[in-house]
Amino acid sequence: MTTDLNTLLTALYVKIDDEIAGRRWLGRPPLLTDSELVCLAVAQALLGCASEARWLRFAHARLAGMFPYLPQRPGYNKRLRSALPLVKRIIRMLAADTDFWLDDVWIADSTPVECGRSRPTAQRSNLAGWASYGYCRSHSRWFWGLRLYLICTPSGMPITWALANPKLDEREVVAAMLDVDPDLAAERPGLMLIADKGFRARWFEHDLRLRGVQLLRPSMRSEPARPGEHLLKPVRQLIESVNDTLKGQLDLERHGGRTFEGVAVRVAQRILAMAAAIWHNHRTGQPITRSLTAFDH
Repeated sequence: MTTDLNTLLTALYVKIDDEIAGRRWLGRPPLLTDSELVCLAVAQALLGCASEARWLRFAHARLAGMFPYLPQRPGYNKRLRSALPLVKRIIRMLAADTDFWLDDVWIADSTPVECGRSRPTAQRSNLAGWASYGYCRSHSRWFWGLRLYLICTPSGMPITWALANPKLDEREVVAAMLDVDPDLAAERPGLMLIADKGFRARWFEHDLRLRGVQLLRPSMRSEPARPGEHLLKPVRQLIESVNDTLKGQLDLERHGGRTFEGVAVRVAQRILAMAAAIWHNHRTGQPITRSLTAFDH
């Protein structure tokens, strides 16, 4: 099996169609099926088309053979926003269909998702109240928007993720993410969670221990070296490279969302595209599973 966009979309379509087979619609079935919609969204993210109008023009010209029916922009936007639960389900399905799902090492981090830059945008946006001002220490800058919290395996395969107000304590957000799906940690005895210094807190480590999870993080200057700290440096670079994939290759910061549903599904769309590429590369035996080079043209 080759590693190109057409092969990826074909394999993904078959996988999704088998997973959601038997789903019934009330009334006339849509001309663009859910499986085709998800594949269309993945192709958009992999090819780096942030504009939906431009993407649909490109799809009409280049991908008409794969998608017999392509909706207009309002219809595509409406279908995509309503497909958020399906997109989340497919991300989990692809992750569980790889060996990475059984990894007993997870990496947790957060990254800014900017949603506006001007003062009037922050005051009038439909995201006001959910989005807020936050500080990005990595780039020494303030931003207005959200934070994407991602827990993934060392290969970059997403395990779970969440969007949250940047003013929230990141430890509380991660704890809430584990509360939503407690079986994730319970099914992996001896699980190790790798995080940065910002996750230092006695209550947080105690909460993780109750879940059977060991926290591995760098030690602060005021405390002695923690066990296993010497192993952190190469592993910590992995989560930075995952964030770089989402922002540099999948244009996470150019999501274009203006509403709660719009931002959520566009972020999920990019996480799904990364998960689909990792899943396909793993299934085809590629040495670098998170490489998107074969699918971006």
